[in-house]
Amino acid sequence: MSVEEFEREPVSPERLEPGRHFAASYAGEHVAGTEFVIGALFVAWGVGTVDILTGLVIGNLLAVLTWALICAPIAVDTRLTLYAYIEKIAGPGTVKLYSVVNGVLFCVLAGAMITVSASAVRILFDLPPQVDWYPTNAGFVAVALGVGAVVVVIAIKGFKRVAQFAEVCAPWMILMFFAGALAILPVLVSATPGIDSINSFTDFVLVGDTFIWRDTGSELDMWHVAAFAWVCNLAMHGGLSDMTILRFARKYQYGYFSALGMFVGHFFAWICAGIMGAGAAMLMQTSIAEMDAGGVAYQALGATGIIAVIIAGWTTSNPTIYRAGLAFQSINPSWSRVKVTAIAGAVTTVIACFPFVFSKLMDFVGLMGLIIAPLGAVLVTEHWVFPRIGKTRYWAKYRGLNTNLAAVIAWVSSLLIAFILNRLGLHLFFLLIPTWFAAMIIYTVLASMLGADQSYTEQVEQEVRTESERKQREKSYLDEIGAAERNSKIGSEALSSRNWWFYISLICLFVCVALAILTYNRTLSIEQLASFIIWPTLLYFITATRAAIVSERADAKIATTTAD
Repeated sequence: MSVEEFEREPVSPERLEPGRHFAASYAGEHVAGTEFVIGALFVAWGVGTVDILTGLVIGNLLAVLTWALICAPIAVDTRLTLYAYIEKIAGPGTVKLYSVVNGVLFCVLAGAMITVSASAVRILFDLPPQVDWYPTNAGFVAVALGVGAVVVVIAIKGFKRVAQFAEVCAPWMILMFFAGALAILPVLVSATPGIDSINSFTDFVLVGDTFIWRDTGSELDMWHVAAFAWVCNLAMHGGLSDMTILRFARKYQYGYFSALGMFVGHFFAWICAGIMGAGAAMLMQTSIAEMDAGGVAYQALGATGIIAVIIAGWTTSNPTIYRAGLAFQSINPSWSRVKVTAIAGAVTTVIACFPFVFSKLMDFVGLMGLIIAPLGAVLVTEHWVFPRIGKTRYWAKYRGLNTNLAAVIAWVSSLLIAFILNRLGLHLFFLLIPTWFAAMIIYTVLASMLGADQSYTEQVEQEVRTESERKQREKSYLDEIGAAERNSKIGSEALSSRNWWFYISLICLFVCVALAILTYNRTLSIEQLASFIIWPTLLYFITATRAAIVSERADAKIATTTAD
């Protein structure tokens, strides 16, 4: 397989990917092992059930709109990685500084995902839970290193393999969160005075307020929940890091597939994880703070729960390490993306041996987004605002600047403003909007003073010509591939042959759901569910993988037919 990932130039038309890859990527990446951690932390926040649900709806909707209306259109318009676009706007010096910061943050985040997967594997070896910031068992370190090695190999393969891996795993993972919550919910219902089963939303709220999301009168409320749901992936959407992924999209509307991650993933998975965590803690007669993701899933689903946590960690850490590799590779164009990704993966795996993420994950993702977002605001300002207010886009490039001081000063100054506001009492999760607009205003003023107001007629005309020709080639190719996919007999025959594998995999998923429903109705015990659900799970992965292979071959034949 070619390892060409277009690190420094626009993605060529023939490498653009269909929508299903992005749907699977977002669903897979955001139905992650860390959802067990975040779901449990929400339980500990002391916010009531209705406030949790309402806040998550608002925050996740804002995240989807940020992806779809800001990040995806810029990614599809430029076809560049975030790092290549920063270099084009802010200069090589700026991108080196940014890439180091961004790459390190992504390594820590990916390490969190590997730690979560390792928390499941450790159960197989009867290792103790790791709930401190440092490892307390040498066996856990060995497990984390082994899990990290598998993740790094997949990330090295590039975006397409990462997306294909998620395409197989995502549907099953989503159902495992649902199955685990449904199976363990009767434990909480039976302990709730006044109800025998959940027959209405009011009953669900009563159970939630009693045992899961108990309102303890803490200083946190619905708006803190909403703000966190928005900013927890701020680095990807508001910080434009997902330009790296969405540059492969055939249409900018694929940004709306982030809804699968935000609502099926974050909203649904966080709620299910909270239910599982509270139920598992009750069964184990312990505090939810003393349980890791693997322990929670194992109580609900047995061995299948272990597999769920392992794969959930993989599908999130894969694209995160991929992003980290691209960040570090952008520092020096002569470096191989494959080698740099391998090194970033090695660093990430070492970080994964220190399970501090269980206690500080929410603060870390909020801080990560805040650090990265101001430069995203600079790019948005130059890409969309400048042409509308009479200033020149790419002015720093036309002037031959190694470092766009306006961008660097706006970045640092906005973070200083955020620090001051935080010290004055504004919560970390509420710093996004003032920081974002501060960066936009500061950059606009400084860029105007340093050269954005000047005219660069010859360079602008050349840029417009080059981009127009590239977009015309892309449009022609997409028109051809669209016609081929609609009319090709090869595609129809391939779909027909795939259906057998695809339909069998769907049946396996339905069996998993049926087993969970039977457990909720108390026809099966949790122990029986754990014994039975492993078999349709194994058959699902065999048939779904086969369906994905046949689908890939069909896509290749269509592309070959179009090229001919």
